[in-house]
Amino acid sequence: MHATEVARGDRFEFGANWTRFLSVLNEDRIAQAEQSLREMLGVSHLQDKRFLDIGSGSGLFSLAARRLGAVVHSFDYDPKSVGCTQELKRRYFPGDNQWLIEEGSVLDRDYLARLGQFDVVYSWGVLHHTGAMWQALGNVAPLVAGGGQLFIAIYNDQGWTSRYWLGIKRLYAQNSRMRGPLVFVHAPYLFGLRWLVRRMTGRLTLDRGISLWHDMLDWIGGFPFEVARPELVFRFYKKKNFVLLELKTCGGQHGCNQFVFTHPGVNEER
Repeated sequence: MHATEVARGDRFEFGANWTRFLSVLNEDRIAQAEQSLREMLGVSHLQDKRFLDIGSGSGLFSLAARRLGAVVHSFDYDPKSVGCTQELKRRYFPGDNQWLIEEGSVLDRDYLARLGQFDVVYSWGVLHHTGAMWQALGNVAPLVAGGGQLFIAIYNDQGWTSRYWLGIKRLYAQNSRMRGPLVFVHAPYLFGLRWLVRRMTGRLTLDRGISLWHDMLDWIGGFPFEVARPELVFRFYKKKNFVLLELKTCGGQHGCNQFVFTHPGVNEER
């Protein structure tokens, strides 16, 4: 289904972009990824914690969690993203039986039901690319063990600006001839200005270890695309008895609002 969706213009090839990103992955970027997990989860390590990476993408955060001591289960809908994650395991944890990687969909409830529950369920910038964001947000809730944490990042709703970007992303996915011009038109703002600011402040990589260039391509092409105001995400999980532990917004701009929730106990109605 993934290949069919890409061919008919319904989906961006996230995995192809992540494959190129692996060529610039280095120790500094991995360390940044580890630090972002520690900060948002409020921990110094993840030793022996069960960590589920939903939509593992490049595999960077599965790797970061494994290096922090977690027992990691990674899955992604995009076969090339699965390949990226497998490549990082090959590079850094060859033959490791504490890191399982699979191809799967967060919209497949039968698949999810076989996974069990986890101490940390992580899905950064993924669920809004499924084509059924609210369903995906609901599907991940039962995967969180009692007392566990759910760490997600969802695109901020900017009203008409978000609708503009939806049109750009759909055009990028459906018309290959427009991809170069779209990058050319938007790169000065999405890449050039950000590069200049970060160059002047000594921060040429994003806080999470992702490169500016690959993040820009992900933003321009990332389709399907849905957004949500932070209060709607909060209310959605509050109804499922989740408690908000940490919130980091993008300041009302384009980008992701980050949430860390916890659930104090098992709730069969989740």
